[in-house]
Amino acid sequence: MDSYLIQVNGHGDHAPMLDVHLKTNGNSISLGKVKGRKPRWAVRASEMSKKTFNPVRAIVDSMKVEPNPKKAMISLSLGDPTVFGNLPTNDEVTRAVKEVLDSGRYNGYAPSVGYQSCREAVAAHYSCPEAPLEAQDVILTSGCSQAIELALAVLANPGQNILVPRPGFSLYKTLALSMGIEVKLYNLLPEKAWEIDLKHVESLVDDKTACLIVNNPSNPCGSVFSKSHLQKILAVASRQCVPILADEIYGDMVFADCKYEPIANLSTNVPILSCGGLAKRWLVPGWRMGWILIHDRRDIFGNEIRDGLLRLSQRILGPCTIVQGALERILHRTPSEFYHNTLSILKSNADLCYAALSAIPGLQPVRPAGAMYLMVEIEMEHFPEFENDVEFTERLISEQSVFCLPATCFEYPNFFRVVITVPEEMILEACSRIQEFCEMHYQGAEGAQDLECDK
Repeated sequence: MDSYLIQVNGHGDHAPMLDVHLKTNGNSISLGKVKGRKPRWAVRASEMSKKTFNPVRAIVDSMKVEPNPKKAMISLSLGDPTVFGNLPTNDEVTRAVKEVLDSGRYNGYAPSVGYQSCREAVAAHYSCPEAPLEAQDVILTSGCSQAIELALAVLANPGQNILVPRPGFSLYKTLALSMGIEVKLYNLLPEKAWEIDLKHVESLVDDKTACLIVNNPSNPCGSVFSKSHLQKILAVASRQCVPILADEIYGDMVFADCKYEPIANLSTNVPILSCGGLAKRWLVPGWRMGWILIHDRRDIFGNEIRDGLLRLSQRILGPCTIVQGALERILHRTPSEFYHNTLSILKSNADLCYAALSAIPGLQPVRPAGAMYLMVEIEMEHFPEFENDVEFTERLISEQSVFCLPATCFEYPNFFRVVITVPEEMILEACSRIQEFCEMHYQGAEGAQDLECDK
């Protein structure tokens, strides 16, 4: 049997070349000189991570402003209904999770798309004659944000584009850009209660358009589309053969004088991926339970989209099994009084906030019809000492300790967003401080002109 010895002749600590000899049974064979490699660390962040950008965090983190120490901070910025404790979830919801936890039957891995029985529960809850659903049409996800991520990932390739509302939820852009997907922003119309500018959205469609995102009810606008407007949106999607990604996380969270229509209930041919979850309506955003409902009555998605969603779901092996196990009881046993009471509080806060801000010179709130938000226009010509909505909201924090998100976060400058989930007394105090702030800085037409001349 042959024996082998590799002899490496190097010179010094930094030999650029290695002289390699192979000895076999006493005979030396030269393999010549080969390049050496000096090991060194070269760990770099991925291109995907570099492309991931959250405009809300970027703007808010750059503000670096201290609140007025003489006034308690009132934050109207975070879309989390649990922050102040005035909107607890229902006892039936918590009992459902406790029983599942105590049973010990949901501690292992589930199928990546969710337990069959849990998918059946979601399908039964949302199915209707106009848009029937079965378990195979439901993908369970880790919150609605992951549902949106999976829907985007299955519909669009790098280099394609998606149509995104302006103003709109910042996550759409954050996810798309990280995947190399172009974002085209279409306008919503504040003078028409934030309806979609249909001519604008249709003008943006090209042969690389992968999907149209429709967010109804809306974050950040608090708007709810009428049945007729949804039908017009579907007509555009049908003409252009563009599927819809429907973000309906605030579905059914509409005020008493308004009606919510899931867009899939009105579609005869446009395929739709509808994203939803427990977070908002059941007031448990931290439980991270969402879903995708696949509506494809003309079999346009076919097996390809379903198979794609299955493969993508396998990346994290499915959402929390404890919450999955409680889904059927949560969906079917939560009393209607719970939903009604939540919406009554939100409607009351919305009315109070809208009335108070409408009375302030220089502000123009847009009345909401649902969700948890209200958008307010700043008539910047009457506040000439501020360059934009970011400066306006910064000074509102430093002088009045009231934090509202500048709508630049939602690609819509010179507005700000108010979250209406806070306790009533906090809403009233915040509006009072906003009024004081505006009265301090408001300039009429002549005053504004004089200030401009002084600059």
